[in-house]
Amino acid sequence: MITTQINNFPFADLTLSQRLEKVEAISNVEFVETRAKLFPESKACWKNIAGTYAMFDGVKSPLTQTFGLGIFQPITESELIEIEDFYKQFQAPVFHEVSPLVDAETTKLLNQRKYQPIEFTNVMFRPLQINENSKHSEKINVRIVQENEHDLWASTAAKGWSEFLEYVDFMLEISQISAKRKNVLSFLAEIDNKAVATGALSICDGVALLAGASTIPDARKQGAQLALLNARLNYAVKVGCNLAMMCALAGSASQKNAERQGFRIAYTRIKWQLVDKNSG
Repeated sequence: MITTQINNFPFADLTLSQRLEKVEAISNVEFVETRAKLFPESKACWKNIAGTYAMFDGVKSPLTQTFGLGIFQPITESELIEIEDFYKQFQAPVFHEVSPLVDAETTKLLNQRKYQPIEFTNVMFRPLQINENSKHSEKINVRIVQENEHDLWASTAAKGWSEFLEYVDFMLEISQISAKRKNVLSFLAEIDNKAVATGALSICDGVALLAGASTIPDARKQGAQLALLNARLNYAVKVGCNLAMMCALAGSASQKNAERQGFRIAYTRIKWQLVDKNSG
């Protein structure tokens, strides 16, 4: 099992940020490619521009944005305009998730191009190691779903949003696409052979990205998410990962739960939106 008391945290520097930003960018690229394969009419696509992963997943999709702006290489104004033109062809808004580890010129350029910050996300991380003392409820079984169970995983994930009726259909679609990504593992938690919770795991360059957490309302507070966390982190260790990451809105319950499990805040990422009326 995975310990929650770890002292060998790497420094939260540019190198760490590059590792964390890359795994999330690659995970989202795989989502966009999966949508494009399943729904060609969506025009979902992505492009690497100056080390920045620019993704279009639909005008209203939260994945229609960039990752890695300025973190892998400095961005120039002409390159930023090229990114803006990528979104303009779809008449989509322009959003960038930007690490605070980028150089000051990137922030200066965003201000010059009339962007404004609209959201803050805490990028959280922890090193991985084995510890047999970490336990979860024995009544909960966690396993990786098979290819013929993608719909089961997706419907379970969507049921976790059932109290928010306006999001259920959207989350079902997102979950169906997510489950079919070729390099992402979908984990399912069961109680008495009933699917009750979900979690996903993406791996890139030794970093394990945890996402897709959802629990159906009547199974909450029984330890399903803890069991899913343990299972995914143990799997990550076995395949050679030495870091895990997850993202949470600043000050949210998700952040607090992550901190209880040994995660620390590496940095707070800012989401920028282009507000120029002639763009997007």
